[in-house]
Amino acid sequence: MEPFILKNKEYFSIQEWMDRYHGLEAGFTSKNGGYSQQAFSGLNFGFHVGDDHGAVCRNRLLLAKQINFPLGTWVGAEQTHDIQIQKVSKQDQGRGSDAYESSFSATDGFLTDEPGVLLTLCFADCVPLFFIEPEQKLIGVAHAGWKGTVNGIAGEMIRKFHQNGANLEKISAVIGPSICKKCYIVDERVILLVKNILEDVEHLPYNQVSEGQYSLDLKEVNKQVLVKAGMKTENISISDFCTSCDADQFYSHRRDQGRAGRMMAYIGWKEDSRP
Repeated sequence: MEPFILKNKEYFSIQEWMDRYHGLEAGFTSKNGGYSQQAFSGLNFGFHVGDDHGAVCRNRLLLAKQINFPLGTWVGAEQTHDIQIQKVSKQDQGRGSDAYESSFSATDGFLTDEPGVLLTLCFADCVPLFFIEPEQKLIGVAHAGWKGTVNGIAGEMIRKFHQNGANLEKISAVIGPSICKKCYIVDERVILLVKNILEDVEHLPYNQVSEGQYSLDLKEVNKQVLVKAGMKTENISISDFCTSCDADQFYSHRRDQGRAGRMMAYIGWKEDSRP
């Protein structure tokens, strides 16, 4: 069952989580609506792609109003395809929300157990990973391109959750819209790295399509990394949306040959979410 439900043209919500957990806001934006022009036409959230800064801020204010999460409560990151994860609190509100320069440097994941702060990361083919452990009120989001995936950012988030008191059996994850296996062709160098982290798995997440070229299922790799880290398979949901195939909904770095805007993955507890 698809975990992301289109709420309006601008964004999708993880509706099952939001229905189950009072005060939770979690979702992934589309490229539709918004104020950006030309190559970024629509709802671009990336400050770092060459879009007009004012248009990006207006896009962010639009979403902030729609999900009722003020822009001044957001946190954002300078994403570097590594596995650095930052725990944040209300004291960090606003960092990276309206300017790239104030964002967390060299960070590809966030977690928090405090209400009133929205964790945000940008995407245009890489895999967004969402996490929740409701007993500890822990939530997280991570950015997993092929580098972050093979270096184990999914497992690193599970380790961080465990360090903060999470029960492994209570953690749920959603693997969000990202490039699909059919659209994602990589060379043998990447496949060797995948093989290194997925020894003795029943289902190989790649297929050779030509000499030295392979189709790679990044979503499936991340799922297997999460299972190896101790998560229950039944607690992991995977979106069927492909950012490259679904051109009417999403920007794609590969499809658009590097000239693309960015969608945003977000998750946060609202101020009234405490029982």
